[in-house]
Amino acid sequence: MTHVSNREIASMSAEALVDRLEELQEELLQLRAEQSLGGTPSNMGAFKACRRSIARIKTKMASQ
Repeated sequence: MTHVSNREIASMSAEALVDRLEELQEELLQLRAEQSLGGTPSNMGAFKACRRSIARIKTKMASQ
C-alpha cells in the first residue's frame, strides 16, 4: 500500500509515522531496484504515490 492520505497521517502517533516512513522507503527502494533491472514496474503510479507519501510524512514530522 503506497498511498497514505493526510487524514491517516494526522491520526498517527509519532512512532507510527516513523514506522510507516521506513516501510515506504523500503518499498521505494524495491521499486527502484525493479526498474533498474530493466523490468517494468507492476504499478506505474507506484513511484509517484510512494514519493508523495514519504514527503507528506516528513512534512508532518517536521511540523511537530
